[in-house]
Amino acid sequence: MSTSDPLNFRPSVGDRVGIMFFMVLGFALVVWSGISSAMYITRVVRGQEIGATVGFVNTTVDVPVGEAQTMVPMSIDSATIMVDQLTGLALGTAIVSSLLHFAVVAALVTCLILLAINSLRGRIFSRGNTRLVIGAGMTALVGFGITTVLNRMVGNEVLLSLSGGSLENVAVMTADPLPFVLIAFAFGIFATAYTVGARMQRETEGLV
Repeated sequence: MSTSDPLNFRPSVGDRVGIMFFMVLGFALVVWSGISSAMYITRVVRGQEIGATVGFVNTTVDVPVGEAQTMVPMSIDSATIMVDQLTGLALGTAIVSSLLHFAVVAALVTCLILLAINSLRGRIFSRGNTRLVIGAGMTALVGFGITTVLNRMVGNEVLLSLSGGSLENVAVMTADPLPFVLIAFAFGIFATAYTVGARMQRETEGLV
């Protein structure tokens, strides 16, 4: 009679191929994010069609609709302003936001790739993997939250420069909480699963 050692578990060939495929996708995502960040910073520095998103409250605009171009009043919550130049503060904030976004993506992918490497080695549930899952979740929540704030600061600064210092009917700081709630929920589920799995594995090892 033989017993299997949970420490010597190895994924199947299909599992290994799938894990390695997602690792390659992770590397590609980091490269794409880096290129996008570099292109955005270049466009911002050169002053080429820079888009800045701003939020509005109690704002109605007339929009032409149909072939007759009938003016229809519409309420807007946000809009993207296209400018060619940013103020010094907006320029610095935009660059920091872009660099931070790339850093968050790189850190998040790094955590997940390390998790994938541990899985390839047969270490599925462990305290280290649990820390990686929690670290990835916290990085995503905090990092993307800060970049959202920075991007809104850029939009507000652009609007200030265009309006002569007035922010009337402007939502200075708003954000859709749903994506952050979904991220927190998803990583909370993963963290709980890995925590329970690691505890069960330790208990199993004590019985072998």
